[in-house]
Amino acid sequence: MPLRLDFTNMMAGPLPHGAGLTASEWAAGATHFAAAHAAVMARHAAGTLGFVDLPSDHATRDALLTAAHAHKGAVTDVLLLGIGGSALGPIALRSALRRPHWNELDATRRDGWPRLHVLDNVDPVTIEATLERLPLTSTLVLVISKSGGTVETMAQYLIVRAALEAAVGAEQARARLMFVTDPEVGALRAVARAEGITTFDIPANVGGRFSVLSPVGLLPAALIGVDIGGVLEGAAAMAARCATPVLADNPAGVFATLQWLADTRHGAHVHVLMPYADALRDIAAWFVQLWAESLGKIRPDGTSVGPTPLPALGATDQHAQVQLFMEGPADKTVVFLAVAGKEALGPIPARHAERPELGYLGGHTLGRLLDIERQATAGALAARGRLNATITLPAVDAPSVGALLYLLELATAYAGELYAVNAFDQPGVELGKQFAYAMLGRAGSEAARAEWDALPRPDPRHQV
Repeated sequence: MPLRLDFTNMMAGPLPHGAGLTASEWAAGATHFAAAHAAVMARHAAGTLGFVDLPSDHATRDALLTAAHAHKGAVTDVLLLGIGGSALGPIALRSALRRPHWNELDATRRDGWPRLHVLDNVDPVTIEATLERLPLTSTLVLVISKSGGTVETMAQYLIVRAALEAAVGAEQARARLMFVTDPEVGALRAVARAEGITTFDIPANVGGRFSVLSPVGLLPAALIGVDIGGVLEGAAAMAARCATPVLADNPAGVFATLQWLADTRHGAHVHVLMPYADALRDIAAWFVQLWAESLGKIRPDGTSVGPTPLPALGATDQHAQVQLFMEGPADKTVVFLAVAGKEALGPIPARHAERPELGYLGGHTLGRLLDIERQATAGALAARGRLNATITLPAVDAPSVGALLYLLELATAYAGELYAVNAFDQPGVELGKQFAYAMLGRAGSEAARAEWDALPRPDPRHQV
């Protein structure tokens, strides 16, 4: 069974209170989507959308697998330094495709593959604690930055490299480093050339948040034994399904058009992604960056647009956020991630038959309970006219995860065209970066320093 998207609960007719997308809105959406599809394909033909080509990059896949098998047994731990797309994708793949609590399993239960630790921030307490407990003499360090100069990642690198050299010496430290960066430019590329450090390329036309199917996501995944070939096969299968400009046959197009129409026609400005599987929890976090940074933009006419993505987890957030989804402002869509084939998992023992609160559970399973909870939540939302849809994966396996990741990436590209914004830049974060560089004394930041110095200072009258 391929991945399936059911959007019945997004459409008018099944939903009460006049909620849902109408047939005329959907027909207009199909026309808009056809134009968006053509624009995305034109970008790809012009060579600017490299993420579309990643599922078929077999040469890189083979090189990553060779590197992974060469390090299996030689290292016990992999430490990844990165932030944003350089960390969220690897974390999502580890959570989805390795056993729960992977880093806590012994080497036998990990089949000899190393643990994976991700430093995705520059909190000194976390970094110090991580370095204190890692066996640096058997640790491989991955430094991932598309630009090769991301301030947080470069700070991590300088600290970790010093610790690595103190543990194994300068020569061995170089052998314990791998860089993932731009093929030609940036500080990491220059250091790699000067010092002979093993480096894998992020294609120049692949942006950071679209890079999970490049060495950014696949190298750390391969190093811990994930079936990256299966991930790419699933992504390629989804790419084939999405080759058509016919909306009804294009899953990524359906996802993008549903969300765009719900936002712009029905005021559903908040887009919730809610997996009903712990293994998919971090895909929701990865999606938040993808959707937010790609679509939250100022259009050429000066209009600010962009939905707000929100992660949730079923059934956990039934006891946290669903009250808001049910009775708060009707400004949300909820897309559930379901997993087929779990019905037999986790049999619940029969006990306390005399207790109504307990007796009915015997004979059921946790897998069935979790899926019933999802169905009940979707039905309850629909009964109140709240828009929701469900993506069902046949399993949490490499092909299914690859298909899901590619679907969401391509849907983001389509949505950029529907919103009439560039989904592949992030100008809104640049000023903050420039202010940070200026305060740290980076050369070339004089103009930003002058602008920073002109800002209002904290006023004691406005403090408590």
